Amino acid sequence: EYMGRTFWWCSMRASVVCHRRVPFGVLSPPRHVPAHIVHPSYQNIPRNAWLSDETNKIEIIPKMRQLGKLAKEVLDIAGKSIAPNQSTDDIDRIVHEACIARNAYPSPLNYHGFPKSCCTSVNEVICHGIPATNTFLSEGDTINVDITLFKDGVHCDCSAMFGVGTISPTHQRLCDVTKFALESAIKQCRVGVEYSQIGAIIDAIARENGYFVIKEFCGHGIGRYFHMLPQIIHFNNDYDMGVMQIGDTFTIEPILGTQDEFLTWSDGWTVVTRDGSRTAQFEHTILITEDGAEVLTE
Repeated sequence: EYMGRTFWWCSMRASVVCHRRVPFGVLSPPRHVPAHIVHPSYQNIPRNAWLSDETNKIEIIPKMRQLGKLAKEVLDIAGKSIAPNQSTDDIDRIVHEACIARNAYPSPLNYHGFPKSCCTSVNEVICHGIPATNTFLSEGDTINVDITLFKDGVHCDCSAMFGVGTISPTHQRLCDVTKFALESAIKQCRVGVEYSQIGAIIDAIARENGYFVIKEFCGHGIGRYFHMLPQIIHFNNDYDMGVMQIGDTFTIEPILGTQDEFLTWSDGWTVVTRDGSRTAQFEHTILITEDGAEVLTE
């Protein structure tokens, strides 16, 4: 999720035209969600607002565990479908239908106007790529599929990178290091650990391997709301986001690349690298327990 604090600065520094392969999207008609599936209410929640949930976190843990399994199922279904010549709109259809089959609402759909049921970010698209009928996958592409489900009053979020056919060793290494950074950060999560430590771990791994963390996008608390406090910063920082407590649920979702400058398309969502280089992102929803960190989406 976009941190929001430096939007004006990021837009100005990223004003150079990107050399992009991914075309501006042509969208299919809106997908239908049956009336029997409960829709989340995004009304009166400003975009980039950081909410907090002061109600009992413990009581939603069983729901989060169940939903985490469903979210992983949907992500796996999407991943297995990926092939050359497939459109990202087709991936969105598959995700949408898999959510509905599980009596879950695809959280991205209509979230502050987002028009589709998942994000599909191909090659130079850093994040928030909108599935489109004219974006087709080719051999050697990399794509991040980001899905979130809403059911029984809670949300659960995950994403992963997928290669289309055989990808280059350079792009495979970027994906591998990003996944390792996420996994390393999760291993350090436990009661009493400062949230700022997540960024220190990820940043160190990125730098050791010659990559940058895309700083402007962060993880977030999740549960009754799609995005809420704390912000999970993925770079080395001293922000006071508090310490982890039993029952906390949040995402860690680092984005790594070979440079860190970007621009946002006129659709208001799609974020691409300034120079057309690729990035990688992996994401899990985490629950803090007495024993440490439980990954809800694996």
